[in-house]
Amino acid sequence: MEPGAFSLHGIDFSSAPNRRKPIVIAHGSWRSTEPDRVTLGGFTRLDTLEAFAQWLLQPGPWLGVFDLPFGLPRELINTLGWPGHDNDSAPLPWKRLIEHLQTQSRAELRGVFRQFCATRPAGAKFAHRACDRPAGSSPSMKWVNPPVAWMLHAATPLLLGAHVDLPGLHAGDPQRVALEGYPGFAARAVLGRRSYKSDTRSKQTEERQSARAELLRVLESGRHPLGLRLQCADPLHQTMLRDASGDHLDAALCLMQAAWASARRAQGWGLPSQIDPVEGWIVSVPQG
Repeated sequence: MEPGAFSLHGIDFSSAPNRRKPIVIAHGSWRSTEPDRVTLGGFTRLDTLEAFAQWLLQPGPWLGVFDLPFGLPRELINTLGWPGHDNDSAPLPWKRLIEHLQTQSRAELRGVFRQFCATRPAGAKFAHRACDRPAGSSPSMKWVNPPVAWMLHAATPLLLGAHVDLPGLHAGDPQRVALEGYPGFAARAVLGRRSYKSDTRSKQTEERQSARAELLRVLESGRHPLGLRLQCADPLHQTMLRDASGDHLDAALCLMQAAWASARRAQGWGLPSQIDPVEGWIVSVPQG
């Protein structure tokens, strides 16, 4: 690793990890001498949130891109009057928001979110963050299909407790940097709306495997918006191809977003200059 370089990690997160559905972490590197290439070195699988919390404590320098929302929509926060709302002038709004969420059970949050949605018109039930629509990501308050709200609820307190640095949201250890990612943003640029994964066995079809193969070919060629060539040994390629859940491929996509950010380290990791301090932003997604 060249002097001053960060180890790179892409994290496909699960809010309830187990042996069948673990948290999958892709490890790799990017070098300024070969700026169009990211090297995937291997995968780690974590079966528990406790193991994930311990993993976050590993010494830096490292940069991780995490497939989970870091913040909640401004509209939701303002409506509920939660920490960080527009008239709240107290410091550290993201930290206080996450600490508030820690006091709420999933059942309590589900009730609050349902009540919020019940007052809104059909087709606009959920509030969105500014980054959701350009990224094509699900609203971070969504608790079903996919339940990204539970990913936020499970992971962000662990990120806060590990004192990692979350640019634009919370200052922590500058040698351990966490950015929000979304593998679907890069995948959709290649495949459109074609699905390449499913956790349901009956939907793990040859068509989805073919889509994974096409996505891998394009990632390895560099002909996609991130502009990076994914390089890895054949066994790792086969792992991503054969994993019908898409978890290993999604972790690799997050790794590529980490490499994209690493190339822009001097420009604030490529994030917008102004980020809403309770919403956050998805790395590599253009603003506006």
